[in-house]
Amino acid sequence: MHDELTKQDIKKMREELDYRRLVLMPELIEEVKRTRAFGDLSEHFEYKAAKQAQHKNRSRIRYLEGMIKSARIIDDASGADEVGLFDRVEIYIPEDDETQIVRVVTTVRTDPRKGLVSRESPFGRAVLGRKVGDVITVQVSDSYSYEAEIRSITKDADDGSVPLMGY
Repeated sequence: MHDELTKQDIKKMREELDYRRLVLMPELIEEVKRTRAFGDLSEHFEYKAAKQAQHKNRSRIRYLEGMIKSARIIDDASGADEVGLFDRVEIYIPEDDETQIVRVVTTVRTDPRKGLVSRESPFGRAVLGRKVGDVITVQVSDSYSYEAEIRSITKDADDGSVPLMGY
């Protein structure tokens, strides 16, 4: 399976890879050496923490390399009057009598707490390509769906300000 990412996603991933390989990895190697010198490693918290940080960094490097290798580059352009990637969308949810502003982003930039919703999520799939005034049905599961109305679309672009998801 290929992840659908923008050129900006790939750029941000490569920048993080460079930082992790060239800056963070040497620092972590030095920390492991420094803490190893303290003596008995069986009950040495600092050494274990340094090794865990080193493993986590290597794991993130492998993840980023895999994502870049398997990525399919997508265009984030959309029509002037329709919802596209990174646009700010004001929606009204009648069920909750609530208005929200969300941005539909690629999977590697998702953060629902900040209103950044994946294009592959039920909401993202339902809203992409739609227009102001459209009422969409978001199918969350086989047994639950809800309706939302698109109130406004503010065109935006992927300027790199939306960070990659961490873990």
